[in-house]
Order: sequence, then structure tokens, then C-alpha cells
Amino acid sequence: MEPLAYLTLVPLVGGILLLTIAGLGVLRMPDVFLRMQAASKASSLGAALVLAAVALHYHSVGDSSHAIAAIVLLFITIPVSTHLLARAAYLTGVPLWKGTVQDELAAAIRSGEYVPPVSEESPPPEQAPQGRRPPL
Repeated sequence: MEPLAYLTLVPLVGGILLLTIAGLGVLRMPDVFLRMQAASKASSLGAALVLAAVALHYHSVGDSSHAIAAIVLLFITIPVSTHLLARAAYLTGVPLWKGTVQDELAAAIRSGEYVPPVSEESPPPEQAPQGRRPPL
């Protein structure tokens, strides 16, 4: 093997390990919020390392620039989408893990620092579907 192949192997193996850890985290974590955290952090870094290996392996500027653009897009979109999904899950009443120690969003809602958005289509709290959190 040539030396560049060894250099390509390091981020490739690292990325594969991180993607495997992300998959195990999704299986092992107790609630949806911890699963999303495990999936988003480890998988974004794992995918970035795999794409970095692709950029190192192919010597063309076009392939490398595509890989770098994909890495940038992953690092921009994955945290934003995970944040939005977690907030939507929280506001619709997905239960937290019973071992959760601190719930900062509930404290912010109680103090009035954060007012959850309410659409005209959402039912009043007394008619909320079962499984939603009671009003704070």
C-alpha cells in the first residue's frame, strides 16, 4: 500500500467506529432525547471523517470540494434539525427519562422566559390528547 492509502485509512476507520457508536447509542439510550443526542453528535462526526477519507483518497479538486461541501452541510443541518426535533418532541409531551435530573426548558416556561408557540389548530390544554404534559 502506498503512504496516502494509510493516511486515508485513519479517518475512514475512525468514522466507521463513530458511526457504529452512534448506532449503539440509539439502541442503548433510554429516551428519545438522549437517542437524538447520541445519533446527531457521533454520526455527524463519523460521516465527516468518512467524507474526509474520501477527499484524501481521490486526488481531484472536484471530488475533494464536494466532500468538503458535504461536511459543511452536515455540520450546519444536523444540529439544527436535531434541536428542532427535540423541541417539538418536548412540547408535544414525549416523556423524559425517569433519571433526568434537570429540565431547564420547564423552568424557563414556568418563569415566563420562554413561551411555547401555540398554533390555532392545537387544542386547549384541557382537551389535549393523552400523553401530553399537563400545563405548567
